Amino acid sequence: MAGTFVLKRSGTQFMFNLKAGNGEIIATSERYTSKQKALAGIESVKSNAPGASTDDQT
Repeated sequence: MAGTFVLKRSGTQFMFNLKAGNGEIIATSERYTSKQKALAGIESVKSNAPGASTDDQT
């Protein structure tokens, strides 16, 4: 199962979590001042993450 973006509201702010297929949260966004900005953040992750590299600094 593919991941799912879960959009949430907290007071006047919006944020999203990215959940893996097993339901575990694998990413949490910053807080946004509008729903539109949070949705744009989701679209940014969708378009930029597929080719993202890993910077292992361990």
